[in-house]
Amino acid sequence: MQYALIISETPEGFADRTNAQAGEYWGGWTAYSRAIVESGIFAGGAGLEPPETAARVVFDGASKTVQDGPYPDARERLGGFFLVEVDSLDDALAWAKRCPITKGGSVEVRPVLPTPPQAG
Repeated sequence: MQYALIISETPEGFADRTNAQAGEYWGGWTAYSRAIVESGIFAGGAGLEPPETAARVVFDGASKTVQDGPYPDARERLGGFFLVEVDSLDDALAWAKRCPITKGGSVEVRPVLPTPPQAG
């Protein structure tokens, strides 16, 4: 079964991408990514640019508003995701626990919906 490991970090942790801790930060993520690929469970994923580069469309009934990032109500910043193909939720959680998050954050583990059957 496929699971998405959705990675969020605190602003302080996210800042380590470009500050004096950048080498250590990226070294941890490179090793983690390599371990996932070498295990044979990697099904996809990507890191994401900082929230300052983002925009989102907010739906409120018929109204649709574009909001530029960063978002003041967010306590964590979405940093990226991995798609993994594992046998169980426990296996996906074990990989989530290995994420090299060091300054607070979370990894949401969510099953991926199966591809819907093609309309015939």
